[in-house]
Amino acid sequence: MWATCNVRTRAESEQFTALAFARPAVILIALVIDFQEMILRVLAGAVAAGAVTGFARGRGMLSPEGQGMAFTIGVLAAAAGWAWALLLIAFFVSSTGLTIWRAEDKRRRTINTMPQVSGRTARQVAANGGVFALFLLLNLRGASPRWQLAALGALAAANADTWATEIGVLLGGTPRSIFTWQRVALGMSGGITVLGTLAGVAGALFIAELAALMLPTLDPRTLLIVMLAGTVGMLSDSIAGATVQARRYCDRCREWTERRVHPCGYRTTHRHGFTWMTNDTVNAIGAVIGACTAITLHRLLRG
Repeated sequence: MWATCNVRTRAESEQFTALAFARPAVILIALVIDFQEMILRVLAGAVAAGAVTGFARGRGMLSPEGQGMAFTIGVLAAAAGWAWALLLIAFFVSSTGLTIWRAEDKRRRTINTMPQVSGRTARQVAANGGVFALFLLLNLRGASPRWQLAALGALAAANADTWATEIGVLLGGTPRSIFTWQRVALGMSGGITVLGTLAGVAGALFIAELAALMLPTLDPRTLLIVMLAGTVGMLSDSIAGATVQARRYCDRCREWTERRVHPCGYRTTHRHGFTWMTNDTVNAIGAVIGACTAITLHRLLRG
């Protein structure tokens, strides 16, 4: 009887020892497979990002530096997963499509207020996609629903702001300051319209719906969280634009503007806000607030 018990105990011990040695090997193999899959995604993402940004550069949508920044963010999104890459492409296509839609009409409407650029610069691309990329990096370091929702909140805020601006400028009518509710010149930061705001909410909802579809493992309330986070980020962008963003004045035309040289040829002077607080900085702030809002809502709804 004792001999039988000893045999069983020894067999179980040997099995336990074998499992103890096997587990690290299985984990290592899984890590190697995951790494290989990520490398393949990076390579495929580089090809796709090169094609998309090259097309955009050829159409004048991106400057050379802007193309480089967009390419980098695209490769990073592919490394994080195909769903993230597709979300970024959806953002880029929708926002760029609205930007070039009746671009000449919008340029004429805002020529006195907005700087005229031929293509998005690296700073502009980073302001709209940099916060999204940052939280994807944090998620690659240690996967967490918190970082994933933060990335989505930042992307939704950037998309909402772009949709609000492009549609509001073209179809929204006379904007009013979100802070004082006084009328402001078309194209000035901090000005909002009803139609533009509704378009911004739609832009946030667009990203939220895609995220809920492509990332079903996230919180079931992802759609609500991301839509609200994007909307809050967009409104925060407008508040910062109305209060702390640099604003200049043309003494000759007696007009507020964001241009250093007015179309009349007169050099404008800084009259409001912080000189370093550019529109790009404000856009980045809106994306950060969108990300933080998503994290906060996730915690509140989970609790």
